[in-house]
Amino acid sequence: MSKVDRLKEEIGWLKIAFGIAVALDASLVAWLAQNYATANPVIVVAGLIAALVIAVIVVIINHRAYKRIEDLENF
Repeated sequence: MSKVDRLKEEIGWLKIAFGIAVALDASLVAWLAQNYATANPVIVVAGLIAALVIAVIVVIINHRAYKRIEDLENF
């Protein structure tokens, strides 16, 4: 497999991981928005921490994808 094909495949996997992480983060934030008043405060805090961690993961995946795209442009 050539390096270009490998980079394209990595970008494809990163797109999938990015989509999953964004969907998880959006659904968690939506749940928090709907249930923060009635949910157990410990669960709300854990959900908030999880939403922040997933948001950081989204940024990391995005950065890695753009780096792979830049590497692909160099060929």
